Amino acid sequence: MISLIFILTLATACNSSGSENSEDSEDSAGENTEGSSERTLEHAMGEVTIPAEPDRILAPYLEDSLIALGEQPVAQWSIGDTVLDYLQPQLEGVPKIGWDLPIEQTIEQNPELIIFSAPSSLQNGSYEDYQSIAPTYVYEEGTSADWREQLTQMGEILNKQEEAEQVLSDFDEKVKTAQSSLKESIGDESVAFIWTTGEQFYVFDNTRYGAEILYNEMDVTQPEFIHNLPEPEEQWNPIALEKLGQMDADHVFLIGLEGEPGLEILKNSSVWQNTKAAQNDQVYVMNEPSHWTIDGVIAHGMTIDKVVETLTK
Repeated sequence: MISLIFILTLATACNSSGSENSEDSEDSAGENTEGSSERTLEHAMGEVTIPAEPDRILAPYLEDSLIALGEQPVAQWSIGDTVLDYLQPQLEGVPKIGWDLPIEQTIEQNPELIIFSAPSSLQNGSYEDYQSIAPTYVYEEGTSADWREQLTQMGEILNKQEEAEQVLSDFDEKVKTAQSSLKESIGDESVAFIWTTGEQFYVFDNTRYGAEILYNEMDVTQPEFIHNLPEPEEQWNPIALEKLGQMDADHVFLIGLEGEPGLEILKNSSVWQNTKAAQNDQVYVMNEPSHWTIDGVIAHGMTIDKVVETLTK
């Protein structure tokens, strides 16, 4: 009888232990499901399953959003030796890759995730070609052109939605602070932005790059010259030198690489030298054009900083 009781007690203990182990296994499986290592997202090409936390990311010309969210690409966009100069402090040592992601170069980088800014950006191969290398996400056409949407979507792709919201919130605070500083320093005086490349000149209207924020969000006064420009087109058309002679802005930011022919042309042009800003020595030459001519939260932040620094001296 004593032996029988001992055997029954031992069997009960084993069953209890087995039940607990079974429950532990079920709990562990549940945790793995909740903390899945992959996510499936809708994108321009349908659905794509991507790693939850990819380490090696290729996102040509989207590096601004990547870096703003604390990520570094495995290789950076380039055309020949041309890169995004304003991001080089953060991209120091990051190898270059052709702007159109040549297939062989892409394979060499061994990416875990590839991101294209639009279907039209797939220039060097089909979507299936890239998808065979690594999970490939493609922005809807036009989405990445809106820098806020680009950043928000990048937060979704990288599972960093809260970080993206915080970056945008911090940027909005920067805008408010800068707006207050400029109101105090220049009041309602007008500001214009001109980019020169080669011998051509481009005037920023209120839809172009950082000028859109300065004019529309910070209420920087536009000169009458800009109000009289033709309706903005997708293609940015140059302005003739004779037309620039009508520029009535109080302050002009003249943007171009050092040694750019256009800078020398304006320096020697009596038409330009007779404009209000030139006469009052309020033309400011900016020899760092890269952040002025791209849309991105880091680029726009640098533009705002430069404008405030220049106009509040």
